[in-house]
Amino acid sequence: MIVDNFDDIRPYQDAEVAGVMERLIQDPDLVGSVAAFLVPRWYRFLPVSARMFARQLLRRRAKGLTTISDVQVLLSGYFEHMIRRTTDGFSCSGIERLDRELPYLFIANHRDIAMDSAFMNYALWSNDFPTSQIAVGDNLFSHGFESDLMRLTKSFVVVRNEKGLKAQYAALLRTSTYIRSTLDAGHSVWISQREGRSKDGFDRTERAILKMFMLAYRNEADESVSAWLNQVQLVPVSISYEVDPCAGMKARELYLTERDGKYEKRANEDLESIVAGILGFKGRVHLNFSKPLRSDFDTVEALATEIDRCIAGGIESYPTYLESEDRLTGQENVDGLRGKVAGAFDDALEQLPDNQRPFFLLQYANQIRNKRELLKVGER
Repeated sequence: MIVDNFDDIRPYQDAEVAGVMERLIQDPDLVGSVAAFLVPRWYRFLPVSARMFARQLLRRRAKGLTTISDVQVLLSGYFEHMIRRTTDGFSCSGIERLDRELPYLFIANHRDIAMDSAFMNYALWSNDFPTSQIAVGDNLFSHGFESDLMRLTKSFVVVRNEKGLKAQYAALLRTSTYIRSTLDAGHSVWISQREGRSKDGFDRTERAILKMFMLAYRNEADESVSAWLNQVQLVPVSISYEVDPCAGMKARELYLTERDGKYEKRANEDLESIVAGILGFKGRVHLNFSKPLRSDFDTVEALATEIDRCIAGGIESYPTYLESEDRLTGQENVDGLRGKVAGAFDDALEQLPDNQRPFFLLQYANQIRNKRELLKVGER
């Protein structure tokens, strides 16, 4: 019997840290991104010297890093800097529902390519919980430094682009087997409730994701949904951004998809989204952990519906969501938006052509509409 070590998809291990860090320090794209984040004005006017500063800083900070835990401690400082600079505060609820000794299968709504799972791991880390491994689609591993950074921060590859039904099934089974082996080893896993971000604001769980989870459990005596659920700690996770830095890019994609029936990504578009999500102003950000699901579910559909309800219940009703709904329906919101949130929201909206602006507003408004529909509440 051949044992799969998952070397081509797993996160990096402690012994690999030093070599990966040296490779990252030499990567010009990463160095430029770090310079743009840490010293944006300097980088704008004197990019060469700003890059030299960023590389020297990276080398100093990387000195002595020998474990994944060392990397996480280092990055936590930058993450806290990002929170102070690009948000009006980050809050977390529901973490008291978790047990530090248990591994969890976190299934979450998906707004931002990198920030969703990063905020969750920061919430876990800052509350003395072990951080989670992160499921990331193989489309995001096309660039060297992105792949290295993700695997250095506990991400693993989900292969999606195989050709042919047999190869696709084999890839799904391998992902399922990896997730099970990770949970069985006592480590948590984060995965989004659907492939790709929910660009229209409707958070709904793809049944195929749940079926994929269960593939690795098919040899059990009882293969029912309830039996599988009793073997894992499945926790729905909700994240809410008052302002989405990528909303304009998503609006363009939604408009072109409706107009042309399809959308072809530009080269490096995912990287642009990652950078925008990190550097862009987000307003308030809230993350909620639901309690682990332990009810009796007869079907995948019933379980998916309950996950959707839990995620919707954890969404914050930020003013930007209500303002967007009012603008779409022609109503006047007497409260309106204020301060930096109003500026960021209106600036992003005004930069779009008129025909793309409704898609911008729908992203926010649909989060409230989805919550009302799933929770059957009608009042604000």
